[in-house]
Amino acid sequence: MSERPADSPAQDPAVGLGRLTSYAHGGGCACKIPPGELEDAVRGLTGQNAPGVLVGLDDGDDAAAVLVRPDLAVLSTADFFTPVVDNAYDWGRIAAANALSDVYAMGGTPVVAINLVGWPRELLPMELMSEVLQGGLDVAQLAGCPVIGGHSIDAPEPTYGMAVTGTADPQRLMRNDAARAGLPITLTKPIGVGLLNNRHKTTGEIFPAAIETMTSLNKSASEAALAAGAEAATDVTGFGLLGHLYKMCRASGVGATIDAAAVPLVDGAAEALRDGFVSGGTRRNLDWVRPSLTAGADVPEETLLLLADAQTSGGLLVIGEVPGYPVIGETTVLPEAAQTFVTVR
Repeated sequence: MSERPADSPAQDPAVGLGRLTSYAHGGGCACKIPPGELEDAVRGLTGQNAPGVLVGLDDGDDAAAVLVRPDLAVLSTADFFTPVVDNAYDWGRIAAANALSDVYAMGGTPVVAINLVGWPRELLPMELMSEVLQGGLDVAQLAGCPVIGGHSIDAPEPTYGMAVTGTADPQRLMRNDAARAGLPITLTKPIGVGLLNNRHKTTGEIFPAAIETMTSLNKSASEAALAAGAEAATDVTGFGLLGHLYKMCRASGVGATIDAAAVPLVDGAAEALRDGFVSGGTRRNLDWVRPSLTAGADVPEETLLLLADAQTSGGLLVIGEVPGYPVIGETTVLPEAAQTFVTVR
């Protein structure tokens, strides 16, 4: 994958713009509306059960799925966020990989994307926006997904992402509500990029390992999960590993036990946690999940914050073993009237 030079307009002090992340109140998927507030806002929406809708709003899946013929489902999703890194080209790459991930998480193939852009045109040059768009285009090309047009507005903060349309076999969709008890839980990317992104926003330090994982497509992981017969999966983004796992368990009526020591970390994440670079979004994630969470006596609060870390363009969380990727726990039978969906040991 091509790299843009470090002296792009986002980082060239001669331009006098300051750092790109300074133009946003939050960064990446950590700027999502908190999960509890979002669920309250959409709870009363209706009209989601029209004929042909296979996956709608009910269980918070990564993309909508509509049956267009017996052997073909169309997937639709949109994802965008404020700058997560100072390099504009890298931000575009990350945002595109993140948007495409929603289709991969459902077991689909992206077929077309359109850009979604908000740009403070009186504060930031249009050349910088071109860098963002080029980053998105380059990652989409790696996915074999053409980017055709889009929509832009003059906005107080820079935002970028994509609306993506994909296709899938309706008999092989990976869904939030299809998890079964007694299966391994696989995670296909390390976590901790939220901590590193927060450190980057605060200090300007650059973490190549975080950039690498955020710009990596989930295409191979999705294909491997389907080949292994997985029926339930989601991608780990702004609600953190714990939040997305909780949503899946709740939708499926199962429990889950996570072995914290088995969860892979991005290089530098443990040090960022030690040094206190925990985002507000991460703390809100943990607050939301905590009523449905049980932690072992030897599991410290810091470990729970790490597992709740708000990811950007994270990996797939798959119910079932996927060869080549680490198993981090297992699903369990949920006792009747149970209040605990997720256990961390």
